[in-house]
Amino acid sequence: MDRALLKRPTAFIPIVMSLAALGLVIAYALLFGTARQADEGTAAHLWQVLMVAQLPIIAVFALRWLPVAPKRAIPVLALQFVAGLAATFPVWWFQW
Repeated sequence: MDRALLKRPTAFIPIVMSLAALGLVIAYALLFGTARQADEGTAAHLWQVLMVAQLPIIAVFALRWLPVAPKRAIPVLALQFVAGLAATFPVWWFQW
């Protein structure tokens, strides 16, 4: 993986946002448990904002780097995708 490309804001910001969303879910589960709530709280809304807000950033990265350097951009996009899956997995697992 190209570390220089990974240092670009459009490359690392979505990964950081996914990790923040994952941390939010883990912290919520540790503090309040995994039982379903009657209404979505602040943590759920923050998670949704973090996950949706990274989509345009990923799109900008893909539009900028895929035509120029696809072999360098695809591993970064794969890492962004895996980070998003990691943040989504606990929500799916606990059926929140």
